[in-house]
Amino acid sequence: MAEHSAEKIPTVIADKVDIVYRVYGTGAGRGSATAALNRILRPKKAEKAAGVRRVHAVKKVSFVAYKGEAIGLIGTNGSGKSTLLKAVAGLLPVENGKIYTDGQPSLLGVNAALMNDLTGERNVHLGGLAMGMSREQIRERYQEIVDFSGINEKGDFITLPMRTYSSGMAARLRFSIAAAKDHDVLLIDEALATGDRAFQKRSEERIRELRKHAGTVFLVSHNNNSIRDTCERVLWLERGVLRMDGPTEEVLEAYEAFTGGKS
Repeated sequence: MAEHSAEKIPTVIADKVDIVYRVYGTGAGRGSATAALNRILRPKKAEKAAGVRRVHAVKKVSFVAYKGEAIGLIGTNGSGKSTLLKAVAGLLPVENGKIYTDGQPSLLGVNAALMNDLTGERNVHLGGLAMGMSREQIRERYQEIVDFSGINEKGDFITLPMRTYSSGMAARLRFSIAAAKDHDVLLIDEALATGDRAFQKRSEERIRELRKHAGTVFLVSHNNNSIRDTCERVLWLERGVLRMDGPTEEVLEAYEAFTGGKS
């Protein structure tokens, strides 16, 4: 481990990142082809004409993440945590600044797309393929994925359509599919909050394994205990600004003082 920490290989670098959402009003000609062309050719002028509201969700955020780190991302609701994860995953453009990644980041959110009309079994296969696993790898790990999720503990749910699952069951299955593969950078949005303590413990153990394979894990959670059990470093975002970046206990103590113990 000493040799590993001496290397300190960066996996994600955020350099003064700004992320801005645009909320369009009901400006005249909003849906016309001319208006669309104007928005492309003269974006600022078109925004003003359409009554566009700009929401500055992430403001000048900089950090470096390294191989083998598990980093918690905390902050009160609307502070920009999920927005920042989406940008690291390449799903949202940055307004200013840069995000550099080594390897392909994988975002696992509670809303990660699986198909409700298909069975859990079919979704395991589709989800595995979407992550770049071969059919053979999926077959080899299929039972492990099902067992890890705990979906079948109270009946043969894996053969039922996903629409029959509770939100917690669906989220556990999503995490189990994503966790079956080793990732360069795994971004987890609230997945550990879904499920009983036994599932959370399995998830925490799996995150430790991913880190041993030199992966970097980011965890967004409102459950400070999950952050304490899983991460050794925490980024605290508040109103889009990075207020603190440091050791887990130090940052969580400051955050809990700020929120009065509430997330």
